[in-house]
Amino acid sequence: MSKPKFEIFKDTSGEFRFRLKAPNGEIIAISEGYTTKASCLNGIKSVKKNAPIAEVEEIGE
Repeated sequence: MSKPKFEIFKDTSGEFRFRLKAPNGEIIAISEGYTTKASCLNGIKSVKKNAPIAEVEEIGE
């Protein structure tokens, strides 16, 4: 069985982005655009650090 993974790529405007893929290959999150690869990597670190404690909030219904 595969593991979830982050993929870093450049978008059509030349900004760095990451996407988080589930073990089945489905994209489950895509980041904002970053001007540098280092900033993009920091975004990944932030998600890894904060996601385990993130709450779920429903907005509207």
